[in-house]
Amino acid sequence: MKKVFFYLSLILVLLYCSGPVLWQIITSLKPDSELTIIPPLLPLRPTAAHYLTIIKQQAFLKIMFNSAAVATSTTMLSIVIGSLAAFGLAKLRVRYKSFILGFILSVSMFPPIATVSPLYIIIRSLGLRDTLTALIITYTTFSLPLSIWILTNFFREIPDEIYLAAKVDGCSPFQIFHRIMLPLALPGIFTAAILVFIFSWNEFLFALTFTSTSAARTIPVAIALFPGMHEIPWGDIAAASIIVTVPLILMVFAFQKRIIEGLTSGAIKG
Repeated sequence: MKKVFFYLSLILVLLYCSGPVLWQIITSLKPDSELTIIPPLLPLRPTAAHYLTIIKQQAFLKIMFNSAAVATSTTMLSIVIGSLAAFGLAKLRVRYKSFILGFILSVSMFPPIATVSPLYIIIRSLGLRDTLTALIITYTTFSLPLSIWILTNFFREIPDEIYLAAKVDGCSPFQIFHRIMLPLALPGIFTAAILVFIFSWNEFLFALTFTSTSAARTIPVAIALFPGMHEIPWGDIAAASIIVTVPLILMVFAFQKRIIEGLTSGAIKG
């Protein structure tokens, strides 16, 4: 009975979590004439017309490239800067470490809606409005606290004896960081990178505020602008949502081993 209850609970949780995705898939395969009719729940005449409509839009492909460029650049910058800062806070002699970490965390405590106006004024003054650079800088700023906190914990779990032994052998702090600490902290780096990439890929408020054309517009904003004046293309919206979700799913499956290691065992295995 315990096994039956366990598997039933597991199925219910799985259905609850995957329900929105399954509903989007069903909606994306329904023809326009069936979108507002229930029953039937499943499409009587499945069609790929909505997917073809999205794929044929050159603007949408450009917007997907924008999102990929912004998310990748943000992830790389956040991991490079965050890993250096985390190594320094975890292994080097730095005064007031707790205060510094608390100050870093405070950056992420501000609600985005409270910072979007001053950031917009700064970006417009710098001539960066409607550019990918504005989004990359903003996303890196708000993702760095997460990266630093995650990676600091991973570097702390690496025994200090390894750092001291390398120092005795004549390695500089950067050589220790590059050749020894980074390979040991790879699970944590992958975990932080995935979280930062997902944040950058899905962010909406800053992308909506700082962009005005498809030159720098990202996927969440593009999907939000699908509805027209007199109708809402539910099928196209569902198809676009599935298309932009697939890369995240594939990435998580590709790196799931590293992610699990990072979330469970830390930087090293006990």
